[in-house]
Amino acid sequence: MDVAEAADSAEAAESWRRARRVLESARLAPDGLARLRPLSGGTYNTVEELLLTDGSRYVLKVAPAESTPALRYESRLLISEAEFYRVAAQAAVPAPHVVAVGGDGDVAHLLMTACPGEPWDGELTEVERTFLRTELGRQVARLHRVTGPGFGYPSGALGPLAADWRTAFTAMTEAILADARRYGARLPRPADEVARTLRAASPALDEVTVPCLVHFDLWPGNILVDRPVGEGPRIGGLIDGERMFWGDPLADFVSLALLGDIRKDEAFLAGYREAGGRAEFDVPARLRLALYRAYLYLIMLTETIPRGFDAGQARWVQETVAPELVAALEEIEELAPDRRS
Repeated sequence: MDVAEAADSAEAAESWRRARRVLESARLAPDGLARLRPLSGGTYNTVEELLLTDGSRYVLKVAPAESTPALRYESRLLISEAEFYRVAAQAAVPAPHVVAVGGDGDVAHLLMTACPGEPWDGELTEVERTFLRTELGRQVARLHRVTGPGFGYPSGALGPLAADWRTAFTAMTEAILADARRYGARLPRPADEVARTLRAASPALDEVTVPCLVHFDLWPGNILVDRPVGEGPRIGGLIDGERMFWGDPLADFVSLALLGDIRKDEAFLAGYREAGGRAEFDVPARLRLALYRAYLYLIMLTETIPRGFDAGQARWVQETVAPELVAALEEIEELAPDRRS
């Protein structure tokens, strides 16, 4: 066994020990752990599927060590994720149920039930896709009916919840721009120029007066599609709610149409409106959507540094995401004067 194999073996053994400790602390039989399988897709927390001898399945998410490079908003992410699952259950939307959240030594963890299905992929007929996007619209509308005690991240990563959305969202954008400066992220425009452009649209944020639940990471990888035998596909669960915040429901439309335009997703919008969701795209709404697009794309560009993306990944982000950030900023510049007149 070479050094790399020994390290992998030691890491696997520690994962089993940690999983058993977490199961025991959750009053589940640690000796019932039959299989542990690492799950891919995430880039921050360690995620593992636990299969017990009685057939039950759980997902264990473990936060990285505090010394791990991260963005400011990523502090205490598992607290936000647990909050999302709590309120998703309240909204009757399929999502994991929290079994335990706590610390294993100095490392935070979240143990949750596993949802059926696999991440949304392209292996759907047009009829199936239309059905699922319509149902997704209904589910997101139900999420958006849940309101919170204030605006911002429930984890407290950027401070306490704010009384108004402009204050909260300004803190969010200032934090990611500070991260971009700290890590030397490659942005298509200087950070100070980006900040000035975002501020020009900030009056549009004052139209949001109720803090609603926002997942903010509903790209296909976080939407599970279940395929029961003899039945058509259905949404098995909305997962990875760690980036949730209390804010403007419109913000969820960014990841739901990642690098695209939600206005072209007629099936989703039909389901969303049918379930009582408000989806209007007047000038104030377009300004806010541009702000939220800019925020997400700033995150995607900046996280390439602390995540240690390889050259190919970093190139994809620059070629694909940077132009979308520029487009969002240009839309703000086009529309913001209307807000000031």
